[in-house]
Amino acid sequence: MKRLRPTLAALLCLTVSEAQAAGFRRMEVPADGPLPPLNGALWYPCSQPTSDVSVGPFTMSVAKDCPITGAGLPLVVISHGRGGALFSHRDTAETLADAGFMVVAINHPGDNALDKSLTNDVSIFISRPTDIKRTIDYMLGPWPDAAKIDAGRIGIFGFSRGGYTGLVDIGANPHFGRRLRLCEGKDTPICDQIHKGELPELTHDARIKAAVIADPLTVFFTEVSFKSVTVPVQLWGSERGGDGVTPQSVVDIASALPTKPEFHVVPNSQHFSFLTPCPDELAKAAPEICTDPPGFDRAAFHKELNASILAFFRKHLVGTQ
Repeated sequence: MKRLRPTLAALLCLTVSEAQAAGFRRMEVPADGPLPPLNGALWYPCSQPTSDVSVGPFTMSVAKDCPITGAGLPLVVISHGRGGALFSHRDTAETLADAGFMVVAINHPGDNALDKSLTNDVSIFISRPTDIKRTIDYMLGPWPDAAKIDAGRIGIFGFSRGGYTGLVDIGANPHFGRRLRLCEGKDTPICDQIHKGELPELTHDARIKAAVIADPLTVFFTEVSFKSVTVPVQLWGSERGGDGVTPQSVVDIASALPTKPEFHVVPNSQHFSFLTPCPDELAKAAPEICTDPPGFDRAAFHKELNASILAFFRKHLVGTQ
């Protein structure tokens, strides 16, 4: 375990030689039988100049709907936290796209800022990893520009419940327990399985070759949950935790992973410090996710966070450092 060091200047120099503009466009993974469509967005390398693009309370410096530059692009999929949104980590997406990565973020149906209908339902812990696999299937298959992606270079970034999602997708198996609180008084197929001590069918995706996991929800994991995880992991933990995540629970994940992760603990941070710095409108409406401990500079931290994430994915998906 190591605490974050002031290496920003060294890490940022990695981006200079290959920096491009970040293109941006909306996308949708089509419905699949009973599975709903997945609303998402793409950030990608683009040779056109950027401008400020506003989406709701957010402003991004991107080239909207510009043509994709390059081929054989590595792909990173982003999974947001409980009640989050595809824009929750937009600065990370822009950083990766500027450096030549294709990035796709989706809203998890039933567990996002616009639709919380399944937030407290155990089914969301089964469907979330499937959402990611469906997204990758679409990006490598029906998506019109699928030929521009290198199917052998796929990564995932996940925060909070998205961290849980990413860990399951790379091979972790949660243990829900027969007396799971989320199944109290519920007679659903998934809860029936859990009451019987059976593990509901979970989605893993061997196409994912590297994972960045930030302050993951770990309540369903045990020491043996990670025996099948073989891909490199960059793990981030907040010093103060929050939203059901404790600092010790993240340390326990670092100890349980079969291969030692690149582990960072961020001094004086809280759980939501991993979210992109909030615009004023959002900070007023949702101070609980926008307010950091005294003396913590979220904007400065995110410059280091994004540079570290870029360096990790470059190392493990591109083969450069």
